[in-house]
Amino acid sequence: MTLALRAMTQLAAWPDLSEARPSCGTGRALRSARDEIVHFHSDHDADLHLTARAIRRYEDHLRGAGAVRMVPGSRWVTIRLEVDADIHLLLTLVSLALQSHQRWPAPGDTAPADCNEHRGASLPRTILSGS
Repeated sequence: MTLALRAMTQLAAWPDLSEARPSCGTGRALRSARDEIVHFHSDHDADLHLTARAIRRYEDHLRGAGAVRMVPGSRWVTIRLEVDADIHLLLTLVSLALQSHQRWPAPGDTAPADCNEHRGASLPRTILSGS
């Protein structure tokens, strides 16, 4: 079982999430009652929908995580799933996303554009970390 499938299986069991067709048309998605939360586009990548407020608040931490790829101007962050710890990071960030979306929309927060699938965010960890 791939890491993405393991993460999807765990998250699909959460009561606040249900499987849905991704708006980008690629892969599988989970959504809350209000918004799409996460898309799984491959065996190694997940796009997570955060609010602008959450991104601003946790930006330093997100940029410091080797598994996270941020695209300027996007409300989606890409998590590269290569080791078990990346699943734990994704689960934590999904929890953050669910909490953020309960308070959304906030002043200054705009509706998200499409996820990062077609923005070139799926890069190998070596490129992400600069090694």
